[in-house]
Amino acid sequence: MCATKLIHDTSHISYESLLNGNRQFVEDTLKEDPQYFEKLANGQKPPVLWIGCADSRVPANQITNTNPGEIFVHRNIANMVIHTDMNMLSVLDYAVNVLQVKHVIVTGHYGCGGVLASMTNKQFGLIDNWLRHIKDVYRVHARELDAIEDETKRGDRLVELNVIENVSNLCKTSIVQNAWANGQELNVHGWVYSLASGIITDMKVSTSNNSKMADVFRFAK
Repeated sequence: MCATKLIHDTSHISYESLLNGNRQFVEDTLKEDPQYFEKLANGQKPPVLWIGCADSRVPANQITNTNPGEIFVHRNIANMVIHTDMNMLSVLDYAVNVLQVKHVIVTGHYGCGGVLASMTNKQFGLIDNWLRHIKDVYRVHARELDAIEDETKRGDRLVELNVIENVSNLCKTSIVQNAWANGQELNVHGWVYSLASGIITDMKVSTSNNSKMADVFRFAK
């Protein structure tokens, strides 16, 4: 079944089909490599932490053509890095200080429902408190965004700016700054994925130190 059909028709997915799919996955995998799961169970040493959106259309391994064990993944609504989010911080701490990842990538995607929702005045429920963080990104860049008349293009630009702001938020964490201060190799990046083309765009905000950070956010060594 083609990917396009999967997106538009999920009626074939059921609880039982997921378990059947798992059995088929195991069978097919063992045919290719009888020791696959034995090797996978020995541990993980991924070089990358992926902080992405929870959107089901943006699976980290599939769109980067990587295998299980090669990317450590954290996902939430609209790929946010929020300093009071203990879930995200715990993942980041484990990835940086235990797994010793060399790259952390914040990955957003065009057409992100969370970003688009944040551009409206509608109430959606509990998630409104989460979307406030994206509204703050809009507030900071309101002049640029308000000048974009096309609503789709405005949304796309907010997706990009949201990634850029969250890369900045990531760099400001004590976890990342302490890793840099200790001489650990750690590179932070921002990407945006296109659902329409499958292509990832590098936002060109990669950094490996806090030298360009405002003084108020930079921790002393």
